[in-house]
Amino acid sequence: MTTIVPCLWFDTEAEEAVEFYISLFDNSRIISSYVLEDTPSGDSLSVNFEMAGQPFAAISAGPYFTFNPSLSIMVQCKSEEEVDKLWRALLYGGKVLMPLDSYPFSKRYGWLEDRYGLSWQIALVDQPVSQKLIPHFLFSNGVNGRAEEAVTYYTELFPESSIVELHHYQPGDIENPKAKVMFSSFILSGIQFNAMDEAYESDVTFNEAFSLEILCKNQKELDYYWNELSAHSESEQCGWVKDKFGISWQIVPEGLDDLLMSGSREQINRISQALLQMKKIDMRELEKAKNQDI
Repeated sequence: MTTIVPCLWFDTEAEEAVEFYISLFDNSRIISSYVLEDTPSGDSLSVNFEMAGQPFAAISAGPYFTFNPSLSIMVQCKSEEEVDKLWRALLYGGKVLMPLDSYPFSKRYGWLEDRYGLSWQIALVDQPVSQKLIPHFLFSNGVNGRAEEAVTYYTELFPESSIVELHHYQPGDIENPKAKVMFSSFILSGIQFNAMDEAYESDVTFNEAFSLEILCKNQKELDYYWNELSAHSESEQCGWVKDKFGISWQIVPEGLDDLLMSGSREQINRISQALLQMKKIDMRELEKAKNQDI
């Protein structure tokens, strides 16, 4: 099964933010971290970690992108006490986007932006929780009204994927006539995501601050996702692409982190410099860079 990992971009705070996030959830830990030297952002820190048993990644790579509500993390809580505890912790130094209150879809729910700018939706749920943290897409601005198209596209692209539920706005219920999908839940390669069109007019857009890594088993798989997802050639760099909806993906070998953490400093620097020269990653060239002195 293809692995998809949410990746969070910070200026310099990745390590600090990750330590904070893993303190909030059971079954959370830092798996590994390493520094890539002499990148366009200077020395760049990468952290691989788990929150609530789910894989995430974070990077400190400079002040080039900032979070916004177009991509958030929904937390499914089993008690009001858990909702309130997470709300207090995440809101400290942040700001409210939707007040913590009772809504038709949840008896206890709120949407906030934490001290690092990352958006969280905290919700009391009454169904069994199989995935604690759910990446949530908000289709707004130029892609408002395309949530259903995107959900269909992604579930056809990835194996072991399906649409779980999809609900539409009713006429007259919303401010923005472009918006169609009120809520959808779907599975990509065994991972649950949510998506909706924004009911109001705003200038929120997807960007590289919250991307999705696709960990590929071989070059054939890497080529497949690259060819399918890359829709903006100017955004292609070091395995990064931007799709037709503006969502950023990192299409990388599943062993890339190991490659960048093993061997001598000279080998790692050669690999990172080779990587920085690539748009689509060539796994054979990275291996050549590593083994150049053998």
